[in-house]
Amino acid sequence: MGQKRLKIALAGNPNSGKTTIFNNITGTRQKVGNWPGVTVEKKEGTINKYGYDLTIIDLPGTYSLTPFSIEEIIARNFVLDECPDVVIDIIDASNLERSLYLATQLREIDCKVLFALNMADLAKTRGIKINAEKLSELLNVPVVFTVGNKNEGTDELLKAAVKLAESGSEIPQERKVRYNKDVENSISKLQSIIKKRIGKKLPYNIRWTAIKLIEDDKILKKSILKKAGDDAQDVLQEALLQRSYIKDRFDEEPEIITTDERYGFIAGIIKEVYSTSSKHRIDISRNIDLVLTNRFIGFPIFFLFIWAMFQLTFSLGAYPMEWIDMAIGLLSSGLDGFLPDSIFKDLLLNGIIAGVGSVIIFLPNIMILFFCIAIFEDTGYMSRAAFLMDKIMHLIGLHGKSFIPMLMGFGCNVPAIMAARTLESEKDRILTILITPFMSCSAKLPVYIVLAGTFFGVRAGSVIFSIYLVGIVLSIITGRLFRSTLLKGADAPFVMELPPYRAPMIKSLLIHMWDRSKMFLKKMGGIILIGSIVVWALSAFPRNVQYSSDYSTETNKVTVFHEAEKIERSFMGSIGKTLEPLFSPIGIDWRGGVALVTGFVAKEIVVSTMGVLYAAEDEKGSEALKNALLSSGMTPLSALSMMVFVLLYLPCLATVAAIKRETGSFKWMFFSIAYNTSIAWFAAFCVYQGGKILGFS
Repeated sequence: MGQKRLKIALAGNPNSGKTTIFNNITGTRQKVGNWPGVTVEKKEGTINKYGYDLTIIDLPGTYSLTPFSIEEIIARNFVLDECPDVVIDIIDASNLERSLYLATQLREIDCKVLFALNMADLAKTRGIKINAEKLSELLNVPVVFTVGNKNEGTDELLKAAVKLAESGSEIPQERKVRYNKDVENSISKLQSIIKKRIGKKLPYNIRWTAIKLIEDDKILKKSILKKAGDDAQDVLQEALLQRSYIKDRFDEEPEIITTDERYGFIAGIIKEVYSTSSKHRIDISRNIDLVLTNRFIGFPIFFLFIWAMFQLTFSLGAYPMEWIDMAIGLLSSGLDGFLPDSIFKDLLLNGIIAGVGSVIIFLPNIMILFFCIAIFEDTGYMSRAAFLMDKIMHLIGLHGKSFIPMLMGFGCNVPAIMAARTLESEKDRILTILITPFMSCSAKLPVYIVLAGTFFGVRAGSVIFSIYLVGIVLSIITGRLFRSTLLKGADAPFVMELPPYRAPMIKSLLIHMWDRSKMFLKKMGGIILIGSIVVWALSAFPRNVQYSSDYSTETNKVTVFHEAEKIERSFMGSIGKTLEPLFSPIGIDWRGGVALVTGFVAKEIVVSTMGVLYAAEDEKGSEALKNALLSSGMTPLSALSMMVFVLLYLPCLATVAAIKRETGSFKWMFFSIAYNTSIAWFAAFCVYQGGKILGFS
């Protein structure tokens, strides 16, 4: 006989610590996908505890269940349609009044709710006292104190959730918000007609349905029409009459009245359960903000953090990168001696290992980058960065909130572009989407590391930081241009919550780092592998080539020339020679041009293509690639030109698809491809030709 299964949903405001508690409960036993029909991330974890198979669902952070944003719609639809056994509402104990609005809405839905008063330690340092027993008694809801970032109270929370799920008691009606007499009369009348006309066809709580219809909930009205058909017309007509009745009585929209009533209900609860100590408490977050968001020193500190992130990514990542490189070299040498000469050996060594191996060695660098970004997010500094950038973002007609997707673009442009949907204005969303690809994603980092490490030595970290800085500057210039021409509009106001600073949990940081790094590894076995095989095939065929010299003398030098001419006379060589006039003005030879073209599929393929085209047949690994680049005629100036081109040119295939999906337009997708590539060529041309004029090489 199988164990009992329970489905537990975690709800809560943004920055309430919900995801931290989710990570505490599930650890690495979680999977990430998308909610059905939308591209918002869905996190789900399964654990076995207390004799139950528990499925934990992390709902999107939301301040209410009023269906305006996609996050609110997802959270509400899941609770209504999936009917989890328990909903745990993660409440920020240091912001109880704000958090209780979502809690009151959850209480109006017929589901079993449990409150987790999280960040109890932060509330204590602020002199806040919450009477949990009184709160539980008033609302008839179990209440548990937790400290998510210290993993305190997690077991008690799960035990309380299991106990609540298994309790056979009815959901108490007295815990519902009671509105004023006129509103309650309207709710009662509407309840009667709902029960009479469509009660059997309606899967939702009747009182909640009546309240939502009085609030003119358009999504619910569509759902009722779909489920009840013509019988719903009388209900909707009565809802319209009751809305008119309330509006006539109060001279306000009914949804404003019900919102005020909920806040009145919350104010009453706060007076009963909430108290503050008269002892003066130092607000640590506010004092830190006096420094980190200071208009004079905030920017230098921000750029120092970003510079340190890239310096750490390059310098610290160099050690494990060498170890992986050595392992790949040993594997290649071993297979070279073991396997007989054949086309399969050529494919394995010069295609798969040379291509995939030249990219996989950068996994440590990618993981360090994602770890640093996770620190920014988990400490609360990401919001401060957006706040700092607000004035600069206003130069392009946006606000600081748009900088968060751009900063996320340092990791991957696809989720960064999807994050732009949180912006209220359509023009803001499109503008943010168009300039986000200028942010240098982690897929471009291997290209920078190869070129900067080869040609700039100890200055590589600073060169890479400068490349990222160029992306930010050009995104600002582009944004100003577009806001003045294609996307004219007034500056949007900027209101962003600055969550308190928190000490990040190592476990949480590692989970965030690994979740994002897995995407990189999946590419290794998918698109990078396929791309490497395609590049090998194009560079290995045709097999019968008429060489310009006799290469029968097997010396290392002759072998290198032989290999170079074989690739040059291959299909890939023909493609490269055709493209050479386009790339030669920016200092890139035909092999680099081919590598850049393959980068449309995924930017990592640029490195794997270079690994196939540049490296000698009898040498594999990053050192062999560096030596080949140095002897290929490439100079520091042309390497810098290539890095600038990689930074700016057309986005990868996945990003292009995300642009089409989020803008809903092929027009903006093709415009992004054409504009980015044009800017990339022009910028690279200025770098290369300008450098030559100034005497650099």
